[in-house]
Amino acid sequence: MPEHPTLIVLRGNSGSGKTTTAREVRRRYGRGCALIEQDHLRRVMLREHGGLGDEALAPGFIAATTRAALESGYHVILEGILHTGEHGPLLRSLIERHPGPTACFYMDIPFEETVRRHHGRKDKISVTEEMMQTWYAKRDLLGTPGEHVISAAETFEQTVTRILRESNLHETTPQTPCPTRCSRCKEKHP
Repeated sequence: MPEHPTLIVLRGNSGSGKTTTAREVRRRYGRGCALIEQDHLRRVMLREHGGLGDEALAPGFIAATTRAALESGYHVILEGILHTGEHGPLLRSLIERHPGPTACFYMDIPFEETVRRHHGRKDKISVTEEMMQTWYAKRDLLGTPGEHVISAAETFEQTVTRILRESNLHETTPQTPCPTRCSRCKEKHP
């Protein structure tokens, strides 16, 4: 068992498929992996708009939540648009200070494809093409060593498999009490 949990950062533009992908990676991994969604923490928990500069609470809240989950032994998938202009320094610091393995992925999807994917969503959200255009940042790489770029040519299955493989999450065991020491999980998986 590794000494420290794994941190996966999955970024991309609105409509790139990062949330659906992150949820499937976590589902396939199972218990012991926390999924931290930028939109959920910012929009649902804090009801905060994006782009509030120094007044924004969400970036620090996202980083603190990620650190808390990692320190508790959870592998973490942190996903969101997470533009480098607003979140780059915070993400780089989070990555540099994490003593365990880290894998960063950027979904490099052309704008037209993000719109197509957005219209095909099962869970509709009230975001217009015009809004997506204002948020779109072409190839907004974080610039961390070993950052993986996922292209539009990769299928959903290829992307999920690639993230599990390139992060080594597919070979990593949970370090949290559930499922390794939890009595309820032990009954199911002795």
